[in-house]
Amino acid sequence: MLTKLRRIALEFSQGNELDVALRRIVTQIKQVMKTDCCSVYLADHQKQHFVLVASDGLAASSLGQTTVGFTEGLVGLVGQREEPLNIANAKLHSHFVHAPEVEEDEFNAFLGTPIIHQRKVLGVLTIQQKQARFFTENEEAFIVTLAAQIATSMAHSEANALIVQNQGQHQWSTAIQGVSGSSGVAMAPLMVVHPNVDLADIALRKSNEVTLQQQRFTNAVTSTHHDFSRMASQLKEIISDQSLDIFEFYKQLLDKANLGKEISEKIAQGWMAESALKLVIDNYVLQFEGLDDEYLRERASDIKDLGNRLLFNLQAQSIGERQTPDSFILLADEVTASMVAEYQHQGLQGIVSVRGSSNSHAAILARALAIPAVMGVERAALSKVDQLLCIIDGYSGELFVDPSEALIHEYQHLIAEESALTEKVRAVAQLPAQTLDGHEIECLLNAGLSSGFEHSKSAGANGIGLYRTEIPFMHRSCFPSELEQKVLYRQVLEAFSESTVTMRTLDVGGDKSLPYFPILEDNPFLGWRGIRITLDHPEIFLLQIRAMMRANLGLGNLEIMLPMISNLDEVNDAIRLINQAYYELSSELIFEQGQTLVRPKIGIMIEVPSVLFQLEELASKVDFFSVGSNDLTQYLLAVDRNNSRVASLYSSYHPAVLRALNVIAKQARQFNVPLSLCGELASEPAGALLLLAMGYDKLSMNPHNIARIKWVIRHIEMTNAQKILQRVLTFSNAKQVHNFLNEQLELLGLGGFVRAGM
Repeated sequence: MLTKLRRIALEFSQGNELDVALRRIVTQIKQVMKTDCCSVYLADHQKQHFVLVASDGLAASSLGQTTVGFTEGLVGLVGQREEPLNIANAKLHSHFVHAPEVEEDEFNAFLGTPIIHQRKVLGVLTIQQKQARFFTENEEAFIVTLAAQIATSMAHSEANALIVQNQGQHQWSTAIQGVSGSSGVAMAPLMVVHPNVDLADIALRKSNEVTLQQQRFTNAVTSTHHDFSRMASQLKEIISDQSLDIFEFYKQLLDKANLGKEISEKIAQGWMAESALKLVIDNYVLQFEGLDDEYLRERASDIKDLGNRLLFNLQAQSIGERQTPDSFILLADEVTASMVAEYQHQGLQGIVSVRGSSNSHAAILARALAIPAVMGVERAALSKVDQLLCIIDGYSGELFVDPSEALIHEYQHLIAEESALTEKVRAVAQLPAQTLDGHEIECLLNAGLSSGFEHSKSAGANGIGLYRTEIPFMHRSCFPSELEQKVLYRQVLEAFSESTVTMRTLDVGGDKSLPYFPILEDNPFLGWRGIRITLDHPEIFLLQIRAMMRANLGLGNLEIMLPMISNLDEVNDAIRLINQAYYELSSELIFEQGQTLVRPKIGIMIEVPSVLFQLEELASKVDFFSVGSNDLTQYLLAVDRNNSRVASLYSSYHPAVLRALNVIAKQARQFNVPLSLCGELASEPAGALLLLAMGYDKLSMNPHNIARIKWVIRHIEMTNAQKILQRVLTFSNAKQVHNFLNEQLELLGLGGFVRAGM
């Protein structure tokens, strides 16, 4: 029975269209359970009723026509109670409703179970039998288990009550919900883009013509280099920050020392160029997709994008043949950075991606280009919406297809307001983040890609609050040498020579694995990571510290930050090694060059809850604190922020998180330790307002958020922000906090930063 259950669930999950999959599954269940009838009712929450959509046993003419109210009949009772209902003779039950059109008069036994996904009833699965009897415990267990297994597939299906049949025309009855990838609103026809080439379609083949295959690959690499240079050149005319580094990253991967070398080696082993490309790219994709860190896991999409671009040039196809409309919203199963770059100058107004998240490079580029983006939308039949007018709301993560005239008129007004607000915000980019009553904080940059930092000054950043050194480590096939690290760090420090640059030491392990240093653990978030790894490998730690200090010669703007600190011993050991590197390097430089080395300030990241109770001891050891709000929230709430099943439980506005942040700020003041915060909370208007009131000196964020956070801070008084904070700290759940903060932003005239419209 278990084997049959797995087979039914697997086949259902592989179905492309929900109605077809449901028709197949009811027949399979009827056969496996040897019952007389099996049916599925889907919930329409807008109309508050269930619709009979599939059945093997009830009248075919009733499918799509018969509805049962949420409070009516046995099906409604199952949905209300959210638990199975097992009845020997349904006709004798007080909730039984006779529906002659479904032709169920001969059925007596009834077993129904709800289909629930993330606390929401999606539908009801029922089986019926002519014989009046209770279904056995095993039968009930089977049907309950199956309903639980198919719930996730139904939730992501293209027809999950979002598309309704209306006189032969498909139209959305409500907004399709995704997640915000880039704020803003746009309205234009959808242009569906399917990949021109796909490595998944390539069969592995050998070739005796190694020289020919190598030449083909070399030519493809050259063409791909030109493609990325052209895209970056076009984008530089519009944006100027590190978002463009994705193309430098691509070109670096193509070099002979990276992916290019591995592909050439596969070709030398006798593989065709396409096959060698597939073998290497698939291997990297598997490595990245296996990571728990969402940002790094999203890099699998970048690797696939690069692979498909190479394949495209290998096969000498053209993507410029399709005629694009004057303005359009791009929709694809997975929008990539290359797609955004390819179409941004051709009338692109927004992007919608069926897959992906706000951490994808497509979303990063969209934010840099000020293009609204909605990611991770409910799966929809792409072929059915091409060229239809749509509206995307990048604030709420909603997509409206074929909208009504009233909705069109409403969003036309909101788009006009959005444009006016954007112009106002740009005007304060280079101004200080100072409240109306004179309190000033610093807006710093979160960074980690290899180049382009000089452009980030245009965003108005006061310096770099977090430089993620692990990203360059991940782009290589071995640990970088001291000299290689020094050259990279020098570029970063010189780009902000008049400002502070805070570099975090290597933060890998478990969830952020290096290809050449694999770490396999059952629970990576609580395992061997961050400072734990580098202290266990002082040779890696010392090399990095030496490279940072050498890069800082003559500049003096470096600060070093230690990640994932959980106790005082780790700080003592790290400082001992930093001092060792400092004294060794000082002696070497005096002997070699006569230069004087500056010992940088040392700080720790507060992201493990244990250090909240050791702040006094830590304050005597380090020069500054920096709160990593994303991980601190994750650990305080015991919620994996990358797990979609519990994503709704993750909130930096949870009262426990806000109270912890407030305690940290109070103790930092008490012990006279400079305090900053880097995380999503700093880049949100409501979050920045609360952090300002708590007393955080510096907020570190991505460049696209700096101007709007400055605008918010410049339009509020510190005393008002503190009153809002005091009220917020009295609330008992995140929803209350959100509602109150949105209300306050509206009263302050700042509602346009959290929703469409001014």
